[in-house]
Amino acid sequence: MAAGQIDELPKPIHARVIRLIERLEHWPEVSGAKPLSGDLAGRFRMRTGDYRLQFVVHGQRVIIERIGHRDGFYED
Repeated sequence: MAAGQIDELPKPIHARVIRLIERLEHWPEVSGAKPLSGDLAGRFRMRTGDYRLQFVVHGQRVIIERIGHRDGFYED
């Protein structure tokens, strides 16, 4: 799901999101990751400007679930 979302981003945002993903390779030594609450408890988000990246951690694996603009990002 997230793989298709990244391809739809504007080019400048695409580059910034790629940098976020590269930072996640060093999990858990990543700054700027915020735990989510409520229905999204157990997941995290990182932001770059008005764009968000939502992910979950399973052991040593970081799985990116969603990438998108903050407007309506947490709805569904």
